[in-house]
Amino acid sequence: MTGAQPSGPRRVAILGSTGSIGTQALEVIAANPDRFTVVGLAAGKNLSRLREQCERFAPEIATSASDGPEGLRRVAIYTRPDIVLAATDGAVAFDAVLEAIERGTDVAVANKELIVAAGEVMLAAAARSASRIIPVDSEHSAVFQCLVGEDPLRIAAVGITASGGPFRTASAQEMAEATLERALAHPTWRMGTKNTIDSATMMNKGLEAIEASRLFGQPGERVLIAVHPQSIVHGFVVFTDGSIKAQVCAPDMKIPIGYALAYPDRLPPLPRDPEPFERQLDPLRLLGAQAGVSELRYEFERPDLERFPCVRLAYEALAWGGTAPAVLSAANEVAVRSFVEGKVRFGEIARIIETTLERVAHRDATLEYIREADSDARLAAAEYVEDIRCC
Repeated sequence: MTGAQPSGPRRVAILGSTGSIGTQALEVIAANPDRFTVVGLAAGKNLSRLREQCERFAPEIATSASDGPEGLRRVAIYTRPDIVLAATDGAVAFDAVLEAIERGTDVAVANKELIVAAGEVMLAAAARSASRIIPVDSEHSAVFQCLVGEDPLRIAAVGITASGGPFRTASAQEMAEATLERALAHPTWRMGTKNTIDSATMMNKGLEAIEASRLFGQPGERVLIAVHPQSIVHGFVVFTDGSIKAQVCAPDMKIPIGYALAYPDRLPPLPRDPEPFERQLDPLRLLGAQAGVSELRYEFERPDLERFPCVRLAYEALAWGGTAPAVLSAANEVAVRSFVEGKVRFGEIARIIETTLERVAHRDATLEYIREADSDARLAAAEYVEDIRCC
């Protein structure tokens, strides 16, 4: 597909169907059976959930983690989808997504690592093939929506918001010794383990800043982060005349997922509320954090780079360019997994990433060098984890 609207239901292939984004996407699709048909599902290791999904949606092809990258490719390519939802973690879907883009298939990207590590390559391929890369992350979806119909030359800056995660008001000492249970206690969003830990370190915002730079063609100094605990404003654009356009909606990932799958159209409301539709459109309900809110409050803060050094590391990797963001992303995966497995403390995650950035050489962002950087960073980060454990 190269931008034209399909005549029938849009054929959707989902990479990462059993994860948080994948399962919510299937809820959106199930609520709109006349708009979408599921042609491919690529799952992780949750085979029981995959079987349930196959029974309900009857995809043409279904694969799991045991099929490796080739399984992802079969789902993304052989099913001839109109749009591929890339919702896996890490770089495992890189080849499948890139080939889909090269074939002109639209891609809804919910995987930060793909754009962070290889955004230059993927966006160049999309420009050649006329594939549309549509962001699914709520923040990038917000900026994307704010830019519809606007002149790119009139952009002064783009901004993404952060909830602040579970440690927004915690001290550095509390964070250093934080347990896995507390790190996973996100105050707003329902996400998978990896993304929830990234929110706790605020590395998710660092990765999203790199992603925003790639997707919207802005240098690092024109990509802003605002901590907004209400999680109502998801992103904004500052224009050269001083105007600011923001996107506001409830903190519900099904909204940006539905926008990406239906783009450039919008879907009808999901049947989430039994009340009359007129009440659902009440301004206070739309703009407030919870149903029935009587007072609107929008708080914004600058991120604290001392307590959240992962944000600083991400901007440094963005400034270095080339393969540095790929190194950052891979090292973060290893560090987060090591914390989840109990090998390192929460406060050591940033230290692992920073040391890996120092140890792995940075080169130009070619496909070959990106793959090598990803592999080298994982090895270097794993070795440093063992150094920490031995000390």
